[in-house]
Amino acid sequence: MLIFNYRYRIYPDAPQEQQLMEWMDICRGAYNYALREIKDWCDSRKCLIDRCSLDKEYIIPADTKFPNEINQLNNLPNAKKKFPLLKEVPSQVLQQTIKQLHQGWDYFTKRGFGFPRFKKYGQFKSLLFPQFKGNPVTDWHIKLPKIGAIPINLHRPIPSGFVVKQVRIIRKADRWYASILIQCDVNIPDPVPHGHPIGVDIGLSKFLATSEGVLVKPPKFLKNLQHKLKLLQRRLSRKKKRSKNYEKARLKVARLHHKIDNTRKNFHYKQAHALCDQGDMVFMENLDYRVSAKGFLGKQMLDAGFGQFRSIVKYVCSKRGKFFAEVDAR
Repeated sequence: MLIFNYRYRIYPDAPQEQQLMEWMDICRGAYNYALREIKDWCDSRKCLIDRCSLDKEYIIPADTKFPNEINQLNNLPNAKKKFPLLKEVPSQVLQQTIKQLHQGWDYFTKRGFGFPRFKKYGQFKSLLFPQFKGNPVTDWHIKLPKIGAIPINLHRPIPSGFVVKQVRIIRKADRWYASILIQCDVNIPDPVPHGHPIGVDIGLSKFLATSEGVLVKPPKFLKNLQHKLKLLQRRLSRKKKRSKNYEKARLKVARLHHKIDNTRKNFHYKQAHALCDQGDMVFMENLDYRVSAKGFLGKQMLDAGFGQFRSIVKYVCSKRGKFFAEVDAR
């Protein structure tokens, strides 16, 4: 089974954009409400048996079950009667918001840290449409429930034989994107070791060095635009929050961050394809770059995006039929 994720730029008009932003804010409220139920239940179980808190008390019966994913999903119809605003959002999009919360909760219970946080105003920036009856994408538009047709820049066509499984609408700065998950029921064997091998080492002095002697200089995406970013952030800090000038300054900062992110990702994809052109097997070290990013050179490590680059190399190798493996750094 082949699964790909294609991202396209979409251009909603003013009413559609306003409706999408309202849906995101409603989903943010549902997310925070469900998280509050979980947090209150957990806090009510922290109190010792022989005493209670003097400043606050959670009046939750002892036989109340934990508000798990199934219970909160089943409570959505009653919540729509209590909060009619929830009816404006498609039911499946609202359900995916609750599922997103419990994915974070399951991740927290497995790791032991990283408790889900409440979403502030403007922090909920995506909507997931999990299924469609037919193909919602045409050459010029993408059709979404309760929204209608939105113009789309289909810069690369969806391959024949693939079916659209789900669509995630994403807002970055003042731009909108549709991340489309496509699937094809074709079994393709995993690549096996074959052909010419290439070892890749990445670092700060040189972004990457291969066993063939190829050296690539570090591009320093953030450092090149750090002065401009610092200037825009200083202007933003002097604006009154929620004012029109504040929103204009915030969008300028967000656009610059988005530009840095796109430049970095474009560079990573180009280097990944260059590695696949040089050989048939690619080997990289299985280092945990998150640990290194906490050190003295953490800013430079995060600017280079080593973890993202390794994931992109793995994806490009699998797509082009090249063998990829991570080796022990020791």
